[in-house]
Amino acid sequence: MLEKLFKLKEHNTDVKTEIIAGITTFMTMAYILAVNPNILSAAGMDKGAVFTATAVASFIGTMLMAIFANYPFALAPGMGLNAYFAYTVVLQYGYSWEIALAAVFIEGILFILLSCFNVREAIFNAIPLTLKHAVSVGIGLFIAFIGLQNAKIVIGGSTLVSLFSLEGFQGLNGGAGTFNDVGITVLLAIIGVIITAILVVRKVKGNILWGILITWALGIICQFAGFYVPNPEIGFYSLLPDFSAGFSIPSLAPVFAKSEFAEIYF
Repeated sequence: MLEKLFKLKEHNTDVKTEIIAGITTFMTMAYILAVNPNILSAAGMDKGAVFTATAVASFIGTMLMAIFANYPFALAPGMGLNAYFAYTVVLQYGYSWEIALAAVFIEGILFILLSCFNVREAIFNAIPLTLKHAVSVGIGLFIAFIGLQNAKIVIGGSTLVSLFSLEGFQGLNGGAGTFNDVGITVLLAIIGVIITAILVVRKVKGNILWGILITWALGIICQFAGFYVPNPEIGFYSLLPDFSAGFSIPSLAPVFAKSEFAEIYF
């Protein structure tokens, strides 16, 4: 059945090869399941619901690509637009995430129409190569800056890009914060970046995901050893999974069909 559906022999492959390739691809991009909810929750969206939506959307997109295009591409929410959505449209411009979500929905419909009439391809080809590279670099730097802020490696200040210091963090948070919460978090973040960079350079499959998991494991060790002490009042929570309420898939209800079109103007 798989041979008939996907024409494996015609593409010089087999089921085993495709399964290994699929697992490798998943390991490479699974970090989105952790990163996307963290970014969109900053806009006020429910983190659990976003996690489920990310998984479902990735599954549907990848299946459609496989069934209709027979193309070995995995699709998932991309980094860049989600950060712009949360930190610029919602937090900076002041729109609610419901209104921003409606705008994204309309943008998606327009994008599909442009693709159907080959307008999207014409626009893409008209953009100079240097500008394409610049846009990619700019988005990467933007996401990196957000990551540095969330890890507290970069904190606010007169220039908004001050490097972390315990005194500086305490000054911005009413004296709250110690080495055992924010300090160890910064150290773990730096160690995690170094570990991930080494894995990427050595071309280890699933390097980003492994970097996340290893850093998380180090954090758990630090918590058990007493080096890291959770402080929920300033946003530093326990790193240990909590299954006291059982295991369940978060509901989509908090975000599903919550787009608000009333404030969208054309």
